[in-house]
Amino acid sequence: MLRKIYVVYIFSTIKLKAKLKMNIQTDKIILLVGLMGSGKTSVGKRLAQKLELPFVDGDQEVEKAAGLSLVDVLKCFGLQEYRAGEARVMKRLLCGAPCVLASGGGSFVCEQTRKLAHERAITIWLKADVETLYHRTAGRQRRPFLNGNDAELRAKIADYVKEEYPYYSEADIVVESKDEQVNETVNRVLASLTSFLKQY
Repeated sequence: MLRKIYVVYIFSTIKLKAKLKMNIQTDKIILLVGLMGSGKTSVGKRLAQKLELPFVDGDQEVEKAAGLSLVDVLKCFGLQEYRAGEARVMKRLLCGAPCVLASGGGSFVCEQTRKLAHERAITIWLKADVETLYHRTAGRQRRPFLNGNDAELRAKIADYVKEEYPYYSEADIVVESKDEQVNETVNRVLASLTSFLKQY
């Protein structure tokens, strides 16, 4: 009896996943936005697999364009040029072929990027609270905007939340990013995306 229930459960799960996938048909880029540590890369990679789309990491594209790491770009050229270069890269990516695009933290603040995203993409905000972001970013060396001791890191994250969340609120879809398995977040993104597309 237990085996039969288990088989039925697995079959139902497969049917649900297939249904979600069949309902998601769009020629737009799927753009993931949010602060550093919100899960854009980890969620984006698995989302791309499920949608059978290429995955593109915005931060990696900035590094390729500059020929430097993000930390070195910031050190060598300063914040203003860093953001200008990031905006140029995002413009190129948003004018490209459909994909799942994980934007760099803070890139959606740029007005040009938001305008292009509204025209060319379906934007999904992975919204996380300060504690979640802190635990995901503490000790990471490759995040140029989040360094310092624990108190400084929490304070910086809180400042970014206050400053940038009003911009992220312009996203088409908001999905809470919380302490759970990545696949669970991905499935909630898929469900939200399916509901969004049914409106059009």
